[in-house]
Amino acid sequence: MAVFLTVLPVLLVLFLLLFRRWPVDASGLLGWVLTFIIACFYFHTPWQVALVASLAGLVASFPVSLMVAASIFQITFLECTGALKRIVVAVKTLARGDRAAQIMMLNMGVGTLLVAVGATPVSILPPVMMALGYSTLVAVALPALGFDSLCTYALLGAPLVIYADLTGTPLEQSARIFSHYMPIISTAIGFGMLWLVGGFKELRKGFLPCLLAGLTMGFTAVLVAWSGKGIVLTGVFAGLATALVMVLYLRLKGQPVIDRSFLTPADLELERNLSLLRALSPWLILLFCCLFINFYPPVFDYLFRHLAMPVHLIPGGKPILTRMLWNAYTWVIVSTLLALPFLRPSWDQWKEILVKWWRRAPRPTFSAAVFFAIAYVMNFSGFTPTEQGWRLLDPHSNMIYVLAYSSAMVFKSLYPAVACFLGLLGGFISGSEASTIALFAKYHLMTSEFLHVDALIVTAGCAVAAGLASVISPAKLQNAAATIDAFGVEGQVLRLALLLSIIMTALTAVLTWLWA
Repeated sequence: MAVFLTVLPVLLVLFLLLFRRWPVDASGLLGWVLTFIIACFYFHTPWQVALVASLAGLVASFPVSLMVAASIFQITFLECTGALKRIVVAVKTLARGDRAAQIMMLNMGVGTLLVAVGATPVSILPPVMMALGYSTLVAVALPALGFDSLCTYALLGAPLVIYADLTGTPLEQSARIFSHYMPIISTAIGFGMLWLVGGFKELRKGFLPCLLAGLTMGFTAVLVAWSGKGIVLTGVFAGLATALVMVLYLRLKGQPVIDRSFLTPADLELERNLSLLRALSPWLILLFCCLFINFYPPVFDYLFRHLAMPVHLIPGGKPILTRMLWNAYTWVIVSTLLALPFLRPSWDQWKEILVKWWRRAPRPTFSAAVFFAIAYVMNFSGFTPTEQGWRLLDPHSNMIYVLAYSSAMVFKSLYPAVACFLGLLGGFISGSEASTIALFAKYHLMTSEFLHVDALIVTAGCAVAAGLASVISPAKLQNAAATIDAFGVEGQVLRLALLLSIIMTALTAVLTWLWA
């Protein structure tokens, strides 16, 4: 009964998403309410403990939830000032002579670069793919899949930072653990994209550029991880490296990298009115700021270590290190404001920016945060206030202990592989790798301890699989479909991509089982 009640909130969220078609934020809220009730009434958690734990979860979510709010503000700023349209015009001209190279350059290279700096490939790339002649289904699926291998480094490494904080592992060591997966998973995703476009025929034609792109993407992540420098910028470096390798590949084939012949009069007018450098100025400034604070040791040490801005919410527990002046969301806002002299928005544009941001940001921001609240309530269920702080007097009254012990008994040595499919489920439900890490980290740590397997590998495998869920995440697919007015196609994409995501998760599961 205890096991069933522990997983009931997750099952409820899954039911609401799949069968009732509720949005993620509303489903997550109801999941939190049910978790709260079960923790208090069945696991005998004082309501004050459950409430403070929920608040701690919301604070712990800041690297993700506030980054979501900040990145939506920046992308809305780019959209309303016309900068985004100018960037799209430039992207549309790339690699039109080789379809496989184009797919790798745009969806893997540019897609990973975009998601790394806080932009949303599923919002930006579908119209580009449509303009390049791809079908509606493919135009939605490819941007949702291309960046998935390095989803860990999305939002300037927010999921990796969450992993490091929740497992108590240094950021450098965390990156090295994840980097083991990257060459294999990146290459597999490349082949998956080609299969979605044209089946085995496209796989044969695009084998070489796919292999080059996947290995470049993966080994760039390995190189950055082992260098120990600029880890949160891994997605930026990997995306740039992949795009550059595709440029070199096209040059060696004697094919043009840029083809402007199909640009419309409206595109040419946009080019004349706004230079690409000005359009890219917020992202270029953001990149410079992030390079400076991560590669200049005195600044990094001060912002990351000395100015950690701890928040003490759990009595007797570890403080939550917010690092607000180091985390990416601060610098997204700073870079946007510093770009004002280059893009010069009018008062009407500012009004449009703020209205659209207020309409767009709250719900996805809350969606990113609510699963942290659920995770923290589960983690601290059964805890009791004492003079020394919160203490767990009976392990069997803790939801995570019950779930971990039962899993260890049922799955035994197969658990590391099973953990990856839990990650796929978590990514599908929450639409976020970081939220999945928050939801399952303590559970994996405890179950791995029972089984004497490497807990860090198990948790990382779960996280990688959660990233692979992007191509079947209802929230991401609906976002992509909305940008090309193709509501309803997300269901077709989900059915097509489900088998692909399961196969790639199975590959991740095998690697996790071997390494753990």
